[in-house]
Amino acid sequence: MRVHVVFAALTGLALRLFFILRFPMTTSDDSQFYIELAWNWLKKGVYGFPVNGQLTPLDMRMPGYPAFLAAIFTFTAISPRAVMLAQAAVDLACCFLIARIAERLAPSGQARRAFLAALWLAALCPFTANYSAVVLFFTALAILVLLETDLGPRLAAAPVPARYRSFSNPWLLAGIVVGFGTLVRPDTPLLLVAAAIVLGLKWLRPHDWPKLFRASAFLGLGLLMPLLPWAARNWRALHKVQFLAPRYGQLPGEFVPVGFNDWTNTWLWRFRDAYTVTWKLNDEEISPDDIPPSAFDTPAQRERVGKLFEQYNDTLTVDPELDGQFREIAEERTRRHPLRTWVEIPFLRALTLWFTPRVELLPVSGHIFPLYKEWDEDRPDLVATLSFALLNAVYIVLALGGLWLARRRPGWALLVAFILVRTAFFSRFAEAPEPRYVIECFPALIALAAQPFARVLSSLPQARDESSGGKFAESVP
Repeated sequence: MRVHVVFAALTGLALRLFFILRFPMTTSDDSQFYIELAWNWLKKGVYGFPVNGQLTPLDMRMPGYPAFLAAIFTFTAISPRAVMLAQAAVDLACCFLIARIAERLAPSGQARRAFLAALWLAALCPFTANYSAVVLFFTALAILVLLETDLGPRLAAAPVPARYRSFSNPWLLAGIVVGFGTLVRPDTPLLLVAAAIVLGLKWLRPHDWPKLFRASAFLGLGLLMPLLPWAARNWRALHKVQFLAPRYGQLPGEFVPVGFNDWTNTWLWRFRDAYTVTWKLNDEEISPDDIPPSAFDTPAQRERVGKLFEQYNDTLTVDPELDGQFREIAEERTRRHPLRTWVEIPFLRALTLWFTPRVELLPVSGHIFPLYKEWDEDRPDLVATLSFALLNAVYIVLALGGLWLARRRPGWALLVAFILVRTAFFSRFAEAPEPRYVIECFPALIALAAQPFARVLSSLPQARDESSGGKFAESVP
């Protein structure tokens, strides 16, 4: 057993080192921004960024990841390689948390094999191995703690002395873990939304409402505890109560083209359209020819949008007046086809989030169609894209099979609710359907995907060892 665990960990480490050495993500604008935030905070005592030549306190990003970087820079100065190595270590720890979640979902006779299967699936998953590990760690840890509550299978535990019971409350602890995760990614509380939905359905009857209120109170209190220092800092430095980062990550006083985003939300569901339209805004010219026909309801509307882009291309700026006209078009389209805006486009975006080849962090185009053209022009690129698409589909299919196997086990509802809530949220409210938004669902997805392996391995004659399942937690170092 120990050999299996060590070998899986070493293999996972090798994969992460391969990404670090072969595809280091050290030059992106986002990475450089976080590095400068951390360095200014560490060396100058200001959590901020130069604005008009003056170091200015900001709340554009949550402080969790810059704090992680600052802790590393304390010992290594500015070293992106050190950051990536630390991320790899955190990600390996996350693999063990995912394995523990899978173990909790499995029957006692299959728990050992579920742990091993999930550990291997997590260690070899290229989608999580090449992603920010800190937020995945907090998400996996929060799920594991929530499974210790009424949301999961209860395990017998040693009695806790009375003076420590308030600190061992799993609801409070889960809220605290989610709070620390929120300091890294402000959308982490979606996990608590999923938990609230499951609890609301479970404790629907009036005699269960006191339990529902108590659990909700502890979850909310735990969530607030790590966020209070951040809110106090914002009140002191920026004179406003701000528990989260601004939704659009804008500078103080910076105009946000919400009307333009409302318009794109009525038609944009393909990931490639984000490159040609959304992410060019206020930086590059946008050609109306790059906008698909589904963005227009009538020829008159197409002409109207074309004129708006002519104005934009003259200045490369969306001002409030121009933004208001995009909002009017968005409202017209929504009134004409409300189901398109609220159902069809979010559904198509959900498909994009889950089934787009996850190659955006790799030097791969991600293009598949037209298949014959891609095969002729760049065969290695197409093979890499198809390989990642197939691997992504394998994880999803395994998770669906695992869901069926775990449907009678406590805990599955929390994982499914979390996946659905996060998918629904980013399908409707994100500016673009970026596949990375559902990577945080992979701890739940992998834990479910491990269940078929556990069932198959347990069914083999030489693998039957029902007595060892319940003692597995004691056998793992």
